[in-house]
Amino acid sequence: MSEFAAQNWPFFLVILLGKIVALFLILRSRKRKRARQRRLTQPFREEEITLLDHNFPTWRKIPPDLRQKHAGFTRILAEEKSYEACGGLTEVTRDMRLTIAAQAALTLIGRDDHDFLPRLRSILVYPRGFRDPGRRAFGVNEEERGLLSGESWETGSVVLSWESVLLGGRDNDGGMNVVIHEFAHQLDQYNGVADGIPRLAERNDYTRWVEIMRREYDALVAATRTRDSEPWLDPYGATHPAEFFAVISEAFFVDPHGLKHEHQDLYVELREFYGLDPVRWEWEDLGK
Repeated sequence: MSEFAAQNWPFFLVILLGKIVALFLILRSRKRKRARQRRLTQPFREEEITLLDHNFPTWRKIPPDLRQKHAGFTRILAEEKSYEACGGLTEVTRDMRLTIAAQAALTLIGRDDHDFLPRLRSILVYPRGFRDPGRRAFGVNEEERGLLSGESWETGSVVLSWESVLLGGRDNDGGMNVVIHEFAHQLDQYNGVADGIPRLAERNDYTRWVEIMRREYDALVAATRTRDSEPWLDPYGATHPAEFFAVISEAFFVDPHGLKHEHQDLYVELREFYGLDPVRWEWEDLGK
């Protein structure tokens, strides 16, 4: 070894290690891209279709031209996100991941920014509602008040009650869907802040969005303070603008006809934001 090489071998070693790490990262990135492409192009298998028909029959209403996109997005959310069993649940099974991901994918398939919620890293699943006094509770009775069915954390996690996931997926939770609600929060929290203003397509869209949302939010707040009549929207949306956005997102996917009839301006804004028009879905061939 020459004197120069002997004196500088640590420097050469660092360069070599840097090149090895860079090559490893490039190869890993290519592998992930290939895996994602396979997921995007793989349709639902027969056993998955049977499961979704039982746990989330709304998927049948998705127009034919979006069916493959929905299947691919479902796979990405089911296989690329981390699912953790909590509260005595022994395992988040493949079927559970598929049921959750198929509902969550509805919030993404019409949008152009296909980043698949990069801030979202983990989905924590409890068997039933988990205790958090004073917060919203999906599908629970009076004795269980104080149980929570879902949360969305700005740190990159969604927490769900499996019992409520099934109730909402089977359209048996009084017009609520905990998965859509919490994933709407994730869209809202794209910048780490839950304020009811998600990322919009154009800068000019924000002025109209804020004007309409503020007007409708204030109207819901006022309606919840009077006993003259029950508001059409879930009163929980009056607790905070972020909750208002999540509540109207639920209504958009669960009861689009009702939302358009009762709050047409909200429906139009959400139609533009989600890139979907679910009022028209029931006229499509359901493929059964």
